[in-house]
Amino acid sequence: MRILRAAEYRSMPWKNGSGVTTEIAVSPAGAALDDFDWRVSMARVESGGPFSEFAGVDRSLAVLEGEGIILDMAGRPAATLTKTSAPLSFPADVPTQAALIAGPITDLNVMTRRGRMTHAVDRLVISAPTDIQSAAHATLILCFDGEITVTGAAPVRIGPSDTLLLGPDALKRRVEPARPATLFVIRIDRVAAND
Repeated sequence: MRILRAAEYRSMPWKNGSGVTTEIAVSPAGAALDDFDWRVSMARVESGGPFSEFAGVDRSLAVLEGEGIILDMAGRPAATLTKTSAPLSFPADVPTQAALIAGPITDLNVMTRRGRMTHAVDRLVISAPTDIQSAAHATLILCFDGEITVTGAAPVRIGPSDTLLLGPDALKRRVEPARPATLFVIRIDRVAAND
């Protein structure tokens, strides 16, 4: 179990140079944009335009702040994402244009290298103690809004925008919110090798 504090996240330019992203976690540690197995980040989107393309990568996007965004992906119907929408999964190597609904947004971006890793992203709004299953290769619990305590031998407080990173042996963690809290639970698994 590792606690990733928001103050320690790394900021860097977008791949296409049109903005700045805040990297929450990447694997392997220190990997660049062209050689990660998985990557979780947040970005402030100030204007519409093309998304960065990542060959051989699948991505999920969720809106954290702002009114929302409309994604126009080649070969797919346009998708509207807001703070209450379920996270949207799509290939990161498909040309995608973004239009803001009404002003800037902040988004959560999860990417995994196709053929090596897979991922799932869930948004949870909790107001009572909740058990989170974490049998995946890696499970990240981003406490976006509010504050939670992760119970155990030594209880751990996770504040706004902090993340708890769990390995495959964690199995289950109980989280207790101080008040209603919005969590994003990101489960990342390895793709089984073919025999």
